[in-house]
Amino acid sequence: MDAATDFFYNKHRLFCLPLTFLLSLQFISISLSLSLSLTQIAKAVMGRLAPLSEEPINAEDESTNNSKKGRGQTWRNWIKTHLSLVFNKKSDLRTLLSVLACPLFPVPLRPKRPLNEVNIHWMSTIDFFNVSSSAQYIIQHFTAATGCRKLEGRVKNIFATGKVTMAMMDEMGSGGSAAGATGISQKGCFVMWQMVPNNWLIELVVGVHKVVAGSDGNVAWRHTPWLGAHAAKGGVRPLRRAFQGLDPLAISAVFSPAQYMGEKRISGIDCFVLKLSADQADLAERSDNTAEMIKHVVFGYFSQRSGLLVYLEDSYLTRIQSPGTHPTYWETTMSTKIEDYRTVEGVMVSHAGQSSVIITRFGDNLKPGPAMITRMEETWAIDDLAFNVPGLSIDCFIPPTELQRDYPEEDLVWRSPSDL
Repeated sequence: MDAATDFFYNKHRLFCLPLTFLLSLQFISISLSLSLSLTQIAKAVMGRLAPLSEEPINAEDESTNNSKKGRGQTWRNWIKTHLSLVFNKKSDLRTLLSVLACPLFPVPLRPKRPLNEVNIHWMSTIDFFNVSSSAQYIIQHFTAATGCRKLEGRVKNIFATGKVTMAMMDEMGSGGSAAGATGISQKGCFVMWQMVPNNWLIELVVGVHKVVAGSDGNVAWRHTPWLGAHAAKGGVRPLRRAFQGLDPLAISAVFSPAQYMGEKRISGIDCFVLKLSADQADLAERSDNTAEMIKHVVFGYFSQRSGLLVYLEDSYLTRIQSPGTHPTYWETTMSTKIEDYRTVEGVMVSHAGQSSVIITRFGDNLKPGPAMITRMEETWAIDDLAFNVPGLSIDCFIPPTELQRDYPEEDLVWRSPSDL
């Protein structure tokens, strides 16, 4: 092939290419042009109309707003603020976990008194004898209904796993309707170990947070991502979840010295009501110079027909006052419906329930209204429960090395509903 023929062939070789390839090249060229045009338009718009920011912008930021760096920072602030309002529920989740994750029972677990042991020193009237006898009868009925007597002296530990769903509620949702949820429901799971009598540990994961709490028999503690590890004030108390129908032996032991309050119909069930109150010495130990625990009581509702514990309600009142400020009162009421009893190794144990919390703030400097009331709700279900799990030792309940005996000052606002 001579030079002229070669030149002619190379020049016109393009026309031998498929038509689809040429069209593809044209489409790419048009797309690049359109992309550059849109970029220029976006730059012009961003230069004239900077995105609104939820955060204050100083003069220096405004003067450099037309620069690439200034626009990028403003845009990131806008995205961060608005996406957090739509998707980020960390504040709600923190509140839910502070209150619902691992609350403690109002009173410590003491050895169960034999039925034939009667404290004559306390019985000043026949009325007290009747009330005490009624309480003992209710506990005996519960013991027989659950069949937990067969475990007495034989249970070394308890293991349980389950699921939880938590949500902030509005006033209409206080009755338990899902329509009352004001935020996104947060789902999670937990695992709980308990070694008789006062050693326990729970790990609960909801969303992006994990809360761990436990007791080695000498101190009860809790670890949260926002506070770290800290000890609970006062004497060692058991985990409230264990009394939501999971540990019949502990329930019968703690309510054995309870006060009989009469009968009440709740959730359509006729119940006997027993009451326990934290004594003044324990309340004093759980108080300090800024927060005073005034009362903490719990009511257990036992079905008259089945004898089972079907409802648990505890309430506590705290007075919070910093130097130079007006006192603020926090009243927290947690109510738990206990249901779905099933047999585990011959013992009736609850496998599902629902807890609702109402936190009310009031004081001379606070205006009454919906803003002073916080409502939240949790539904829970047990996946697995077993007694006497091998391999569980006392070393599993050692507190964290970084444990702090005092509460951090920044958590003062949530001490009433979460930590006391």
